[in-house]
Amino acid sequence: MAQPTFDRLIATLDATWPAAAYVEAGPWMLREGRGGGKRVSAATVRGPWQEEDVSAAESAMKLMGQDPLFMIRHGETTLDHTLADRGYDRVDATNLWLADIDLLCDHDLPRVTAFAIWEPLAIMREIWQAGGVNRARQNVMERAQGPKTGLFGRVSDAPGGAGFCAVHDGIAMVHALEIKEEHRGKGLGAWMMRCAALWARSQGARWITLAATEQNLAATRLYTTLQMQVVGRYHYRIQHDQKSETA
Repeated sequence: MAQPTFDRLIATLDATWPAAAYVEAGPWMLREGRGGGKRVSAATVRGPWQEEDVSAAESAMKLMGQDPLFMIRHGETTLDHTLADRGYDRVDATNLWLADIDLLCDHDLPRVTAFAIWEPLAIMREIWQAGGVNRARQNVMERAQGPKTGLFGRVSDAPGGAGFCAVHDGIAMVHALEIKEEHRGKGLGAWMMRCAALWARSQGARWITLAATEQNLAATRLYTTLQMQVVGRYHYRIQHDQKSETA
């Protein structure tokens, strides 16, 4: 089976972690994020554009109550350079990781280690909140259509992790995978990824993917250990005084 294209993975990202609203404005797709982070707030280009179109996008985002923010995908070099010249900083370089789902369905889950649960338990929301996945980001999960589940991990007889997984177009995408600090390094993240893969395969998914920033070295180690591959990259351009919000 052919590996999904980059565009198909980006479409899965949009479908499984959706903005509150989408607005087609000239050459842009604008997203209303409502505090849900960069992925649901960034504008993307969807056709030929001119310099003045950038100014129009900036104005439109401000009218939406958002600071101007652009996602730069593979091949969008001219836009990247234009935004740099306009004083935008490059932030959150992000890798798209991918694996054939069967690769992560190679082991049975240990008893009471990882569970696919929807609606999320209160303890899962507490783990997300502590890890920076606030209520606005949790609302993104509620908006996702199609098959979806929360991921709940236990280790050392205690709650240890929470995550989210949704399926679109035969591709499962994992988001908001958070492991409590005191339980990191115990292998729970790998079991939760396998739990996501087993659940997603039962929903008809053939691939599993996720997005993680390049600076997240723990994530890089985990996904490399699981034999996932980096198959695409993107980053954001943002005005330098607005960089604190996570992706």
